[in-house]
Amino acid sequence: MQDTPIPQHHHTAQEPPDLPMGRDGGRPNWEEIYAGRPRWDIGRPQPAFLALAQSGAIAGRVLDVGCGTGEHVLMCAAAGLEATGVDIAAAVISAAEYKAHERGLPARFLRHDVRRLADLGESFDTVLDSGLLVHVLDDEQDRTAYLQGLQAVVPSGGRYFVLCFRGPQANSRARHLVREDITACFTAGWRIDSIEATTLDSRTDENGVPAWLIALTRT
Repeated sequence: MQDTPIPQHHHTAQEPPDLPMGRDGGRPNWEEIYAGRPRWDIGRPQPAFLALAQSGAIAGRVLDVGCGTGEHVLMCAAAGLEATGVDIAAAVISAAEYKAHERGLPARFLRHDVRRLADLGESFDTVLDSGLLVHVLDDEQDRTAYLQGLQAVVPSGGRYFVLCFRGPQANSRARHLVREDITACFTAGWRIDSIEATTLDSRTDENGVPAWLIALTRT
């Protein structure tokens, strides 16, 4: 899959800080991050999610939480699935919509707070999460709101696939997870089907970033 150009405002010559904090000092400033091109914006789907799509594991109505510039949503749309991406950053929603237009794909992108998924008033058969869980877990209140929202939008039998960091990252504030962190998040309302070691592709890490691929089913 070839990278599709995105609007010029999405790129800067200087690599942005990994997670610049907002004025409250507690949460990343996503608009500032995406004023440049962060290392995880690789211009194609993550291989672990692409393999899931090719196997048919991603099905039905799909929601990508923290969709960034939309590669996983576009991957699903290209496979004929009804796919929606949500992100808090206006810049990435614009970039994702540009990509969808350029590729002629009927994907939907919404600027929306992932801590308020229930406000969407919709249900989804599959939810994809690439890296978002890592940041949500840094704050217990945010984590609780996010997980409650997931339960509201995923019906019984729905699937949730997560890619998250598996080990400490150099020059990064992002939290990494051990298995106990993962199982503690999903003690009620979910069945953990599998937790597999994998990697996240990155523009700045030649060998990829150690990650977990987690598959869950809503009970």
